[in-house]
Amino acid sequence: MDRNYILTPEVAGKKLRRMAYEILENNFGEKEFILAGIRENGTAIARNIQALLKEISDLSTELVTVILDKNKPQVVSLDKKLSVNNKVILLIDDVCSTGKTLLYALKPFLEKDLKKIQTLVLVERSHNTFPVKPDYVGLSLATTLQEHIFVEVEGDRVKGAWLE
Repeated sequence: MDRNYILTPEVAGKKLRRMAYEILENNFGEKEFILAGIRENGTAIARNIQALLKEISDLSTELVTVILDKNKPQVVSLDKKLSVNNKVILLIDDVCSTGKTLLYALKPFLEKDLKKIQTLVLVERSHNTFPVKPDYVGLSLATTLQEHIFVEVEGDRVKGAWLE
């Protein structure tokens, strides 16, 4: 099958590194972050960001996976209990199409006393129907509603993204 690749592994890696630096710039003075990856691809991307932050800073990070059905996202949970009070949360996913998944994925954090919530996506489409605008974007792409973007990960490695 022919795939219309919009991100190669090399370009995806460069975009992730750039976003890691942006996170540090926009959160100067922070000592601790909770990286909340949306299962599955969001968690893989969160692990990449965690490794990059460790490489370029002394920022302490903790990783948690947000579990939800992207088609029916009303039930949302975390893969482990953790204290989030007065902490910075970085919610991470692979693609933001309408903002719906990111909005629902915030649910476990909304009743906590957080310091700040930010969002990161590898690819952003311009079809926001929910009031969510990612803070960190690897690639922003205008698409039709009929087109879909797929991000392929293998383990923690981002193998690319394509448009279908």
